[in-house]
Amino acid sequence: MKIKPLLDKVVLEQAPVEEKTASGIVLPNSTKEKPAIATVVAVGDGGFVDGNEVKMLVKEGDKVLYSKYAGSDVKLDGKDYIVIKQADIMAIIE
Repeated sequence: MKIKPLLDKVVLEQAPVEEKTASGIVLPNSTKEKPAIATVVAVGDGGFVDGNEVKMLVKEGDKVLYSKYAGSDVKLDGKDYIVIKQADIMAIIE
């Protein structure tokens, strides 16, 4: 099954959660924080949203930095995705 977002929505696959710190300390589950870096897996077509034209600036495969509490979590075929508005993406990581 495939997700096709509508209008200004973007589907992200979240980067894996770090198990250790840079110095090698193993993190318990309670302190692991959801990273705000993800890979774009699907992009809507853009169009008019609330009377304003939205041009999609991200494309499939881009790594992005997004607002921490943005979007909706979705599970499809055993994989976890996040569906957000393009406006909640803060930067493309190159």
